[in-house]
Amino acid sequence: MKKKIIVRYFAGFRENAGIDEETVSIEAENAGDVFSQLKHRHGSEEPQGHCKVAVNDEMADWHSPVSDGDTVLLFPPVAGG
Repeated sequence: MKKKIIVRYFAGFRENAGIDEETVSIEAENAGDVFSQLKHRHGSEEPQGHCKVAVNDEMADWHSPVSDGDTVLLFPPVAGG
């Protein structure tokens, strides 16, 4: 069953997607499903395990469930030192 969720992109994901956020109708059980299905939109070749995710403004893991109306935030790997 499709769920309507808001996806917010940060840093490189935002630059590659060309947008800050979008509302999508998607069949996804968890945050990892969202990442996998939208990967082409944010132009990432990074493995999912290198990236971070939050659901409804709370840091989460890729197995965290998503529900209709949720907001999923996608963060690419952060360089720094």
